[in-house]
Amino acid sequence: MNYIKTLRDQLQNMGEGFVESLPSLAIAIFIVFLTWIVARFGARISDMIVGRTELRASLKTLIDTLVKLGIWLAGLFIAAIVVMPGLTAASLLAGLGIGAVAIGFAFQDIFENFLAGVLIMLREKMRIGDVIECEGISGKVEHITLRETHVRKLSGELTVVPNSILFKNPVEILTDDSQRRHEVVVGVSYDTQLDRAAEVIRQAVEDVEDVLASKGIDIFAQEFNSSSVDFLVRWWAGSTPRDGWESKDKVVRAVKAALDEAGIEIPFPYVTHTFKETVPVSHLGDTSRSTP
Repeated sequence: MNYIKTLRDQLQNMGEGFVESLPSLAIAIFIVFLTWIVARFGARISDMIVGRTELRASLKTLIDTLVKLGIWLAGLFIAAIVVMPGLTAASLLAGLGIGAVAIGFAFQDIFENFLAGVLIMLREKMRIGDVIECEGISGKVEHITLRETHVRKLSGELTVVPNSILFKNPVEILTDDSQRRHEVVVGVSYDTQLDRAAEVIRQAVEDVEDVLASKGIDIFAQEFNSSSVDFLVRWWAGSTPRDGWESKDKVVRAVKAALDEAGIEIPFPYVTHTFKETVPVSHLGDTSRSTP
């Protein structure tokens, strides 16, 4: 009977405490509702302010999210204090600090990619549409999120890259400028007059439509190869991979046609055989030799 009485007293006390806390709960619910309204208006105001800047879309979304998160944290903190008057800012921050350390160790990689994503969004380089190369990954940047970056390979496949890889390793941005230098090696035979060959090649490259001749064309005699003297030919054209392929195709075709017209040989590999002893050579159709 004592147990039943004790249980009844506890339930009665809980009921009375709940009834007494109803006004506080109502105020807390009203604060949460007010927080929801303020967060919506705060996000709109933030979007209006940030929308006037030249920040990338993903960074604008991040700022709006942080504004909403800050308003919600403040509103929930006030509501918690109303419901639990004994709760103080110091105790709440201490609890959040211990929890943050535990969460940080548990989700270290996630937070690393998150911070890397924020820093990537803050820097001006590597924007949507750039063609990049990093750690064997190459392709066109399609989307940048807080945790990962989507890179579309030139062959069509999509690579999802953690932001920490792009932040901690060197990234080569092929399309940072609208123009870049391309090159090809052209070999001519050893009996060719090199100055004349260089002039023929230069004129052929200058006549190619896609080549930016105003930025200069380099023709360097590079090395003595096994069957040819090789020229390194460099020119400026568009920076995208397709621009490079198209200009290289036109340059190779133009140089081949110009060298053929000038009578300059682009040699095949030559092979010279040397024998230590004299090798007898028989002549077909020699009538001085008798047949068995």
